[in-house]
Amino acid sequence: MILVEHLTKQFRLSRQQRREMGEHFTGSTIDAVKDVSFTCTPGRIFTLLGPNGAGKTTTLRMIATMLKPTSGSITVAGFDTARNPVDVRQHVGFLTGNTGLYDRLTPDELVKYYADLHRLDPGTYRTRRDRLFTLLGIHEFASRRIGKLSSGMKQKVSIARTIIHDPDVVVFDEATAALDVVTSRSIIQLIRSCREQGKTVIFSTHRMGEVSLLSDDLAIIHRGRMIFSGTYREFQNQMQTSSVEDEFVRLVEVA
Repeated sequence: MILVEHLTKQFRLSRQQRREMGEHFTGSTIDAVKDVSFTCTPGRIFTLLGPNGAGKTTTLRMIATMLKPTSGSITVAGFDTARNPVDVRQHVGFLTGNTGLYDRLTPDELVKYYADLHRLDPGTYRTRRDRLFTLLGIHEFASRRIGKLSSGMKQKVSIARTIIHDPDVVVFDEATAALDVVTSRSIIQLIRSCREQGKTVIFSTHRMGEVSLLSDDLAIIHRGRMIFSGTYREFQNQMQTSSVEDEFVRLVEVA
């Protein structure tokens, strides 16, 4: 479970950044996230939707303990992200569109490295590795150097690395961005599998088809503030337009 309460993240701007904000900007800080609250529950997929620069990635990075909140609190799997970040990391898998893998290693070597970091015993590691590699179709290139793989192959390896320790909470930040249809479908299948296993799943995306395909719950964030939060059915019931994409644009424009 993820519980986010009155979350705010403020960044201090450099002199150059203040100039870039325009002559009417007089402050020295900017709120990337402002007073955001929501709850993600096990066995459901929570979608965080918003335009570029809305605060989605900042929010997800705070959930994954990569950033510290300026104020407010985040509880993940019963642990406070500020007071118990190490415990939180043991229960979280965080996947982004930027794989950040080690090019000189093979998928086998990389995934084993992360399994060792989480102190998985050999038997558990082999069972999970074989299941993930089969699900994602990694076996055929498991012994090739990562630097020689396509972007889709790398993302599959990144997925295996992210969830080899079987985390209770899985965070997908634009995980299908710039990927082909086949690889995107593998990720969507994995997200559904996580829900079926009773995991807490939160993901952000720009693809409206994925929103309607996967969402149990939905939050829309714009300029750091929450402008909608509820179940996906509630979102559909309040729609004043004919499509999810049009309704998203409408809400952003009136916010």
